[in-house]
Amino acid sequence: MSDPAPAAPTHLRHAFPWLIATMICVHACMATTRVTASLWVLNQGYGEASVGMLLSLFAVAPIVLSLWAGRLADRHGFHRPVGVGVAMAFVGALLALVIPQLWAIATGCLLCGGAVAVAAVALQREAGLMAEAPGELKRIFSWMALGPAMSNALSPIIAGLLIDLVGMWAGFAFATVLPLLAGLLARQVPRNPPAVRTKSFRERAAWDLFRLPAYRRLLIVNLALSAGWDAHSFVVPVVGHARGLSASSIGVVLGSFAVAATVVRLAIVRFADDIDEAKALRAAMGVAMLTFIAYAWLPGTLGLMCGSALLGIALGSVQPMILAMLHRATPPERHGQALGLRMLTVNGATVAMPMGFGMLAAATALAAPMWVMAAALLAAQWPARKL
Repeated sequence: MSDPAPAAPTHLRHAFPWLIATMICVHACMATTRVTASLWVLNQGYGEASVGMLLSLFAVAPIVLSLWAGRLADRHGFHRPVGVGVAMAFVGALLALVIPQLWAIATGCLLCGGAVAVAAVALQREAGLMAEAPGELKRIFSWMALGPAMSNALSPIIAGLLIDLVGMWAGFAFATVLPLLAGLLARQVPRNPPAVRTKSFRERAAWDLFRLPAYRRLLIVNLALSAGWDAHSFVVPVVGHARGLSASSIGVVLGSFAVAATVVRLAIVRFADDIDEAKALRAAMGVAMLTFIAYAWLPGTLGLMCGSALLGIALGSVQPMILAMLHRATPPERHGQALGLRMLTVNGATVAMPMGFGMLAAATALAAPMWVMAAALLAAQWPARKL
């Protein structure tokens, strides 16, 4: 039986608000760049294919950098990897601002996506060190998950207003300021360096973590639920357009998902001590599976909103549970690697899934991706029951 985790130092727990603020700024830089770059490309007449290419670059960089980011966090703690992420975000946004050409904006998208990967692994690892009890892990990661949700909600609005009132360059300029603010906020977090390693220390490969049964099962469940998130993002515009819904109605349906995901994370913060992670994961998978099966037959905008809200509750509750269980399933000195490997697999699915969903919907039926996801969630119940 393993020893209980040591209590987090008080000065680290007091730094938690700075962690959330840093996460919001780094993620908001990426979200602002994503919106502004998409509008710039369309404004220049490059077409929808170029928009898709730019959006895919945000997920490509984390695939390449996630494992390295995990090792960097395990070796050096919080400040060095966050500094690297902040520098990447600043250079990426600045490049898009000063060189308004497609290659420069594409490079900026690549750098901003990679910046979130490098910084997020270090931020999540540091947040895990601040928990004193198992219930606190869920509560902490629920707060951390609210950071990207807030930036995804606010960044497009701010970027759109700046572009309409000032010009396209103002959106990139705003994105350039955010990493500088993130760097200042990160400096408020006390230094908590990991144990010094001797020259004889031999670091194990991240892939060795797959030998841990609990970690392996967690990744399988996480992949199935993350793919469900991608399926919803793909199917809502397609089904809405096929039914003749307006763009605003489709936006409201997508918004109901985001609102529900935010609300359930706030609920986890409130009731963390009373939640059994494994049971909550299985329940979320069951709700998501049934909703995916029925989604294509939900009536009108209101029906789709209710279905999206149910999916938002189910899928939005997953990340805090997964991260809390991951921290208990892996050795403390390898948390960075575990988080990086998780990010690699999730982003790999994010790149591949939309393309697969598109081909499946074109070859069969518009709702086919939803049915495939229901089957995948049913299959994932088997490893989930062994958690």
